[in-house]
This record gives sequence, C-alpha cells and structure tokens, in this order.
Amino acid sequence: MSSAVSILLVAVASIHCGGAGAADGPRHAAGHEQRPLGPEHGHGAHGHGAHGHGAHGHRPSPGGPATDPRDDELRAVAAIHGGAGPWAVAGYRMGRYAIAKLGLAQGSFDLEVVHHSPRNVQFSCIADGAAAATGASLGKLNLSLVEATEAGVETTYRRKSTGQAITLRPSAAFRARFRDVPREKLGPAGREVLSLPDAEVFEEVRTPPASSPE
Repeated sequence: MSSAVSILLVAVASIHCGGAGAADGPRHAAGHEQRPLGPEHGHGAHGHGAHGHGAHGHRPSPGGPATDPRDDELRAVAAIHGGAGPWAVAGYRMGRYAIAKLGLAQGSFDLEVVHHSPRNVQFSCIADGAAAATGASLGKLNLSLVEATEAGVETTYRRKSTGQAITLRPSAAFRARFRDVPREKLGPAGREVLSLPDAEVFEEVRTPPASSPE
C-alpha cells in the first residue's frame, strides 16, 4: 500500500510540474511578445514622437514661413550701401540680372562694371546696388564711375574674357515712381522694388562703343 501511495504521489507531482511548466510557457511567451513593444513604443514616443518630430521637427517650421526671403537681399544691399532704398535695390536687381545673362558668378574677377551717373545721390546709389549683387568694387578695380547727365544714367556689365557686355538703365516707369522718395519711406520703397517685374525696374539698351572690348 505504501508502495502504491508512493507511486501515486510521484505521478501527481509529475503532472503538477508539467502543468506549471505549461502554464509558465504562455506567460513567458506573452512576456517575450510584449517585451519588444516597450522599446518600440518608447522609441516612437521619444525618438520620432516627442523628440523626433514633436520637438525637433516642428521647431524650425514656425520660423521658416515667417522669414521673408527678400530680407536677405535687402540686408546684402544695406551691408554695402548703408540702407536699402529703391535706387540701390534697383542697382542690385540690375546687377543680378546682368551676371546671370553673362554666365558669371557673384564675385567673379572676370566682370567689369561701369556705372554712368551724375554726382547725385539716388542715381549714384545704383552703383552700390551693383556691387552688392556682383561683388565688383572700386578696390578690386572692376567697378568704376563715369560722370554723366541724369538722362545718361546706365550701367554696363562686361565679361572681360569674352568681351560680351550688357547695359541696363532704370526704366521710365521706375524713374517716375521712385524719384526723390522721402527718407522715411526709403525702406518700404526698396522692399517694393524687389517685388516688381524686371520691366518695371530696368531696361536693356545698346552698349556704348566706349564699353566695347578693344
């Protein structure tokens, strides 16, 4: 009897351990299934969620749309001229147009700029705008001023290596609209000039023989 009891106890113990093992098996399986979810959720919250797209992704966007690209151009003009009034900005517009037509980069030493103007602020301001756009300067000996009448205000841009040249002057509409702008309105007027079509700011004219290559 004791022997039979012993055999029975061993069998019961064996069943109990197997049951416990079976019961533990799903628990461990479930545990292993859930374990990767923790890091994935954590990565989503901290990597792509809060810190990724939430914190870093959205921080620049408020400043992006609020920044007017014209501000950089106006600052470039002001850095050379001390302000960004309409005539200096017109010079900038002309200079940018000219180097694009000549296939030159800003700062190229292959460029020569000759500005014809009376010794009168507003007409002469165009030269500083040209310098801001092209990188030409008096110190580099590739920007020069030639005294002329008000009717003869124009700027010639020449590519020295090829002799190709383009001459631009303020359009009649520009002269009428922005002549003698009051000092307190120079800034807004300069910003306005950046938004106008080329034809409302300047026009291309025949390059004078004196500026032609020898």
